[in-house]
Parts: sequence; C-alpha cells; structure tokens
Amino acid sequence: MGRRRSVMSEPFKAELAKDLGIYDTVQREGWGGIRTKDAGNMVKRAIEIAEQAAARSSRP
Repeated sequence: MGRRRSVMSEPFKAELAKDLGIYDTVQREGWGGIRTKDAGNMVKRAIEIAEQAAARSSRP
C-alpha cells in the first residue's frame, strides 16, 4: 500500500508544531520523531482552529 495522503498541509502542520513548541524536534527527526501525545495535541489544536473558523463563517 502507498502512503496515505495527509489531511493537513505541511505548512499548517509546521505552524501547529511551532505553536506547541515541538517544531525543533520535527526539524531534527521528522514527523516520526514527535511523541504520540504531541501528535494528539496537534490534532486537538487543528480541531479548535477548524471549529473557530466554522463559527466565524456561520455568523450572519
């Protein structure tokens, strides 16, 4: 099987990693170098951003 296409763009993932203070690890070791907890926190943060964007776009 081939690699799954990422749902998040690389620039967005990099921004999340910077926000969470794990970007240095990503630069040194790649995405596989981050802890599972950090990956989970990235997902949580991405969901928060998506919810905020949805709330803004649904206002009259």
